[in-house]
Amino acid sequence: MSTKNIVLEVMKKEATPLNAGRITEISGLDRKEVDKALKALKDEELIVSPKRCYWEPKK
Repeated sequence: MSTKNIVLEVMKKEATPLNAGRITEISGLDRKEVDKALKALKDEELIVSPKRCYWEPKK
Protein backbone atom coordinates (compact mmCIF):
# COMPACT_ATOMS: atom_id res chain seq x y z
CA MET A 1 0.00 0.00 0.00
CA SER A 2 1.32 3.43 -0.91
CA THR A 3 1.97 6.15 1.63
CA LYS A 4 -0.89 8.21 0.17
CA ASN A 5 -3.31 5.32 0.65
CA ILE A 6 -2.14 4.74 4.23
CA VAL A 7 -2.58 8.43 5.09
CA LEU A 8 -6.04 8.50 3.50
CA GLU A 9 -7.10 5.34 5.36
CA VAL A 10 -5.92 6.79 8.69
CA MET A 11 -7.95 9.94 8.01
CA LYS A 12 -11.07 7.96 7.12
CA LYS A 13 -10.70 5.69 10.16
CA GLU A 14 -10.33 8.59 12.61
CA ALA A 15 -13.28 10.50 11.09
CA THR A 16 -12.01 13.81 12.45
CA PRO A 17 -9.66 16.44 10.97
CA LEU A 18 -6.03 15.52 11.68
CA ASN A 19 -2.72 17.34 11.43
CA ALA A 20 0.46 15.79 10.04
CA GLY A 21 1.88 15.12 13.50
CA ARG A 22 -1.15 13.10 14.57
CA ILE A 23 -1.15 11.14 11.29
CA THR A 24 2.53 10.36 11.90
CA GLU A 25 1.75 9.06 15.43
CA ILE A 26 -1.14 6.87 14.29
CA SER A 27 0.44 5.44 11.13
CA GLY A 28 4.05 5.10 12.29
CA LEU A 29 5.24 6.66 9.03
CA ASP A 30 8.07 9.18 8.76
CA ARG A 31 6.93 12.82 9.04
CA LYS A 32 8.51 13.76 5.68
CA GLU A 33 6.62 10.94 3.94
CA VAL A 34 3.35 12.07 5.54
CA ASP A 35 3.98 15.66 4.40
CA LYS A 36 4.63 14.47 0.82
CA ALA A 37 1.48 12.33 0.86
CA LEU A 38 -0.64 15.21 2.18
CA LYS A 39 0.65 17.50 -0.56
CA ALA A 40 -0.09 14.90 -3.24
CA LEU A 41 -3.57 14.23 -1.84
CA LYS A 42 -4.26 17.97 -1.73
CA ASP A 43 -3.11 18.39 -5.34
CA GLU A 44 -5.43 15.52 -6.36
CA GLU A 45 -8.25 17.23 -4.40
CA LEU A 46 -8.87 14.11 -2.28
CA ILE A 47 -8.55 15.98 1.03
CA VAL A 48 -9.73 19.36 2.30
CA SER A 49 -8.68 21.59 5.17
CA PRO A 50 -11.54 22.61 7.49
CA LYS A 51 -9.11 24.66 9.59
CA ARG A 52 -5.47 25.64 9.25
CA CYS A 53 -3.02 22.68 9.29
CA TYR A 54 -5.76 20.08 9.73
CA TRP A 55 -6.96 17.77 6.96
CA GLU A 56 -9.84 15.43 6.31
CA PRO A 57 -11.01 13.36 3.31
CA LYS A 58 -13.14 15.24 0.80
CA LYS A 59 -16.81 14.36 1.11
